[in-house]
Amino acid sequence: MLLRSPATLRRLGVLGMNERNIGYIGRYNPRKNYPLVDNKLATKSRARDRGIPVPELLGVIEYQHQVREVIELLAPHQSFVIKPAQGSGGKGILVVVDRRGDNYLKASGQEINQEAVARHVSNILAGLHSLGGRNDTAMVEALIDFDPCLAAYSCEGVPDIRVIAFRGVPVMAMMRCATHASDGKANLHQGAVGVGLDIATGNALSAVQHGELVEVHPDTGACFRSLKIPHWDRVLDLAASCVEMTGLQYIGADIVLDRQQGPVLLELNARPGLAIQVANQAGLRDRLAIAEEIAAQTDDHYEKIDAAKTRLGSG
Repeated sequence: MLLRSPATLRRLGVLGMNERNIGYIGRYNPRKNYPLVDNKLATKSRARDRGIPVPELLGVIEYQHQVREVIELLAPHQSFVIKPAQGSGGKGILVVVDRRGDNYLKASGQEINQEAVARHVSNILAGLHSLGGRNDTAMVEALIDFDPCLAAYSCEGVPDIRVIAFRGVPVMAMMRCATHASDGKANLHQGAVGVGLDIATGNALSAVQHGELVEVHPDTGACFRSLKIPHWDRVLDLAASCVEMTGLQYIGADIVLDRQQGPVLLELNARPGLAIQVANQAGLRDRLAIAEEIAAQTDDHYEKIDAAKTRLGSG
């Protein structure tokens, strides 16, 4: 799929942005339901009501006059994540893994002081990192203690799993592996590695960084061919459950694997990107057509997942 002509991409079943926007997002995602997904606090609240595990919420900062209280809020915690409730693309996320006196240590090893943390929160509230530049809310969450079996596949950050689900059917998945170049963030545009995953098994299929196929993690040297995601059935179950939870039929679910809890929902996306096709070296169009057939044949949650594993797996 690398360096292919538009005609070849269409023949390979690659879904383009216009087709995604009109044929799937516009058709299947009611706009009135967007706020539930675009606001991470709303997503977290609904997920908890449904019994879906999410990272622990340590605190919320809503107003500029509360910024001076941030350091007191953070005092009991050695590690934490600060993020905008309405952020997108990994923007505005500050990950602190430890403390050094009054200072804080980022995953990259960079040390920042209390003033820098307070300034970051103030910028979030001002909408610097938010969709449309709207005034926002800062969330403070517990840092995920991610499953050590995945440690070799990520550097300076937590790897996450993106699953695209359509009408309750898991369609395509990838793991996004943080790198030093991505500043520990699982963001492909910033240099993270995208690893395509077999829907049937959770095994790695291919890996891509900056649009180029890679065999090993650029920082750790771990070979992606040996990657297999644990708790795979639960990952698919969680992603498919989010369709019913949100009322959005075409979504991207971002999931992390916690050492104690297993799969945990990190956030949802009503407009999931298309780079997942490059990571999988496969197109979405044919898979979405099959998913529509599956959804037309059964309303049962688990039957949809089983059918996806049978019909959409690598075989």
